[in-house]
Amino acid sequence: MGRVGAAGANPSGYPPPMSRPPSFTPPPGARAHRLRTPRGEFAVIDAGTAVKGTVLLVPGFTGSKEDFIALHEPLAEAGYRSVAVDGRGQYESPGAERDEAPYAQAELAKDLLAQAAAVGDGSPLHLVGHSLGGQISRAAVLRDATPFASLTLMASGPAQISADQQQRVKLLRDALAVMDMEQVWDAIQAMETPEETATGALDEGLDDRSDLRRRWLATTPAQLIATGRQLCAEPDRVAELAAVDLPKHVLSGERDDTWPIPVLDDMAVRLRAHRTVIRGAEHSPNTDRPKATADALIGFWDGVGARVTER
Repeated sequence: MGRVGAAGANPSGYPPPMSRPPSFTPPPGARAHRLRTPRGEFAVIDAGTAVKGTVLLVPGFTGSKEDFIALHEPLAEAGYRSVAVDGRGQYESPGAERDEAPYAQAELAKDLLAQAAAVGDGSPLHLVGHSLGGQISRAAVLRDATPFASLTLMASGPAQISADQQQRVKLLRDALAVMDMEQVWDAIQAMETPEETATGALDEGLDDRSDLRRRWLATTPAQLIATGRQLCAEPDRVAELAAVDLPKHVLSGERDDTWPIPVLDDMAVRLRAHRTVIRGAEHSPNTDRPKATADALIGFWDGVGARVTER
């Protein structure tokens, strides 16, 4: 989604870029349901059969499980079951409206480990975290890597987001302190440029932006405030992650103003990770170029499976 400004704010505005899935309707054969865990229920889209393995897909800031909706079919065709989840307080998963404590990174990492246990079906479990979801995934792996066969950090960097994006997150947090979610949404729409509000290819499956609005209104303010603060203060934990014996993959678009591409390149080297750059994609390769993104993920996981078989 576009970047908009509040009155008197820097023209770069708020919020940070929002993902724009091509549709909010699960593909044929996918099932939307609630995943029951000891830490509560989480809304998921579950697709495919685990012939080769299962994939847990974790969305980013302002996002939801629908951000991965275009990946399910190609992953299923390649033999992977894919489970995309709304985290606590995201879209269709319940969460505290104003209490920020449940959204501390450590708590969200515990949620993710509970989700992994509930999803686990005995097949290799590959973890994919987009943006904020990548940092939550990293925290979960550092807490307990044993459930996972691999970790993919998708457009998710080593530490805090760029200075420009930190400013946008702060503007959003300031707005949420004095406005409700509907008022913030209306402000975002009013201040978008004509190019950003025009219906384009990314909107073809959406009901005149109502899906995006519904997702925004269902997301809890406390979740956005707490996780936005995390994005602006996240320490560099690459050395810790590099010490974890787990195949790692750093995937991004060829442009990204949340974590610049050279920063992601350097992180991949420090992690000794497989590196993929999706041409023609920006911060959300999963929605910008889903086929190329799915192909890159499948190639990485197939390689992980081959290495395991050779042992």
